[in-house]
Amino acid sequence: MRILITGATGLIGSKITELFQDNGIEVNYLTTSRSKIEKSDNNKGFYWNPSKGEIDTKCLEGVGAIINLAGASVFQPWTSSNKKKILKSRIDSLDLLYKTLQENEHEVGQLVSASAIGIYSSSTHKMHYEEEQEVADNFLGEVSEKWEIAAQKFSDLGLRVAIVRIGVVLAKDGGALPQIARPIKFNAGTSLGSGQQWQSWIHVKDLARLFLFLISTGAEGVFNGVAPNPVTNEDLTREVARVMEKKLWLPKVPAFALKLVMGEMASVVLGSQLVSSKKVEDAGFDFLYVNLRQAINDIYK
Repeated sequence: MRILITGATGLIGSKITELFQDNGIEVNYLTTSRSKIEKSDNNKGFYWNPSKGEIDTKCLEGVGAIINLAGASVFQPWTSSNKKKILKSRIDSLDLLYKTLQENEHEVGQLVSASAIGIYSSSTHKMHYEEEQEVADNFLGEVSEKWEIAAQKFSDLGLRVAIVRIGVVLAKDGGALPQIARPIKFNAGTSLGSGQQWQSWIHVKDLARLFLFLISTGAEGVFNGVAPNPVTNEDLTREVARVMEKKLWLPKVPAFALKLVMGEMASVVLGSQLVSSKKVEDAGFDFLYVNLRQAINDIYK
């Protein structure tokens, strides 16, 4: 069986592709860049352009499941045009996949689609579980909710649908960690806001393994893609400083200053989501990286 991956050339997608190939699973991937199209027995690229409704339908040949990671980065200024692009990129991608499956013969039985823990409201004390209905009253909440609704529609085509609400992804070459590590490297690192906001994190290797687990078990439903032991922003910053052998001496960056500089987007770094991993653990998934120190040591040493 082949797996079709959208967003395969990004941080998470590349790790998933590598893991699947290491496990003898062949991959098809969709890309908007023709220069990134490669053709080998175990890794075949196909062109698509969701904004124009263009897709090479040969991408479905031999495919038994789809992993959807497509979507513009939320880490860009939240102008009205960028907000539209962030949301539209996610919905257009899923709508095009849905239409393609609807109109072509295929063997696809499962969709595993990304979402984000940004769907949960910000709280320093409430533990979030997959079953809750409340959605964060902000842009990230809106994006995540509409993203999930678009993915759930695939059940109408008879597919099993699994959704992964991804937390703060820890990796050396992408995601949040390099942004935290850069000022620390130059002795200018510090916590953001109060520093007490929860960061529900996951090592990128475990996130890739989680997608493989959900595909392998044919899972459906919503799953939190976070490690078992969330930490505060201050704890995360201190742990990165420790492994880099740097001291934190600057005062915390006040929330008002972040809002002044980042505007509405400050909610990304000031938001606090304490998120449970119980559901995936009860399903039988074992994390390689349970504690932050263990994960940071693996990444930097």
